[in-house]
Amino acid sequence: MNMRHLVLALLLSFLVATTVTAQGTRLLRHPTVSRELVAFQYAGDLWVVSRSGGQARRLTATPGVETDPYFSPDGSQIAFTAAVAGNGDVYVVPTAGGDPKRLTYHPGSDRVRGWSPDGRRVVFASVRTSAPQEAYFRLWTIGLEGGLPEPLPLPRAFTGSYSPDGRRLAYEEISTHFIPAWYETSLWRHYRGGRTHPISVVNLADYTVEKLPWANSNDTFPMWVGNTIYFLSDRNHTANLFAYRSDTRQVTQLTNHEDFDIMTASAGSDAIVYEQAGYVHLVDATTGQARRLNIEVTGDIPWARPQFKKGGKYDPERRALAKRGSCRLRGTGRNFHGAGGERRLPKHYAKPRRARSRSGVVARRSPTRLAFGRERGVPAHAGRADRRHDPPGNPFTVLGLLLRACLVAGWDADSASG
Repeated sequence: MNMRHLVLALLLSFLVATTVTAQGTRLLRHPTVSRELVAFQYAGDLWVVSRSGGQARRLTATPGVETDPYFSPDGSQIAFTAAVAGNGDVYVVPTAGGDPKRLTYHPGSDRVRGWSPDGRRVVFASVRTSAPQEAYFRLWTIGLEGGLPEPLPLPRAFTGSYSPDGRRLAYEEISTHFIPAWYETSLWRHYRGGRTHPISVVNLADYTVEKLPWANSNDTFPMWVGNTIYFLSDRNHTANLFAYRSDTRQVTQLTNHEDFDIMTASAGSDAIVYEQAGYVHLVDATTGQARRLNIEVTGDIPWARPQFKKGGKYDPERRALAKRGSCRLRGTGRNFHGAGGERRLPKHYAKPRRARSRSGVVARRSPTRLAFGRERGVPAHAGRADRRHDPPGNPFTVLGLLLRACLVAGWDADSASG
């Protein structure tokens, strides 16, 4: 019996280890698919991998950010958005690798949305005609040889996808995100306000418009494959992939994620890929079946390495605090930077703690006033049950005295709210 239990335990450990190993790399964003490859954004660069998953190959490596990759219809090139020149513009690069070619030079934001069906022009969204407020996007196309971009005959459109014959265009008129230019970070989940609207289909011959069935939901990222328009919708609370068949006029839900929304999606000639919970999933357009790809990403990412920085020169508020003689301890883990250089906390101070300012107002992106054990960003009127106890100070060390001096000097929010 003991031997049987031992064998079962070993088998279970092996299965768990195999499952963990098979999870692959996460935080893969903006996937696109061709007949053979999948491209995506990771760590600000573009990568390509086989449609079956595996080890990814790096396609770009710059200090800037590359995003929005889209394969050309024949899969030989990838159009993408890059900010390497200080502004978001349209670029193309061979799928096999090489030097990217810049196509747009306007100071407004240009975001790639796809290709024309013949593969001769890149479709992108731009705010260049809505200055100075930049209140809406409009779709444009530009040739691979450069030249002036040409607007599509739509007064405004945020995303769009041609039908296979190029005669119609499925599009999202405006962005449902709070800040359209930052739609990756300004999504309002299950939003039901005035910006919600259905996916529209325009006939480019007579400009008649047809609207897809809608349920006051966030319907985004239309993709056209054959006679089916795929799109994302949160009509059942969590954003999932839906399909609308133009012949039957029926909408079908293809995926059933209940935890995390599908964030972005893109279509090729026979498949759809989407980003969900940091993973890339591939949907067969014929069967409608989805599977998660096991993708491994390894590479040199120098800006992610631990490094020492003097933060005072980056933040005017930090400089002002320094001039007023305020106490500051900042850093990560057990290392921090204070007056006189780098210091290292004793072990019992090494646990990460949240912080509050004395006034209860903290800059969430770059907090400067710290109170050990206090919750960062909690309003001043929050109940004491929401707070944590301070760590035990050590009065017999210089660091312990320094910490207690900071707390006595007014960094403890309890003295202000109590």
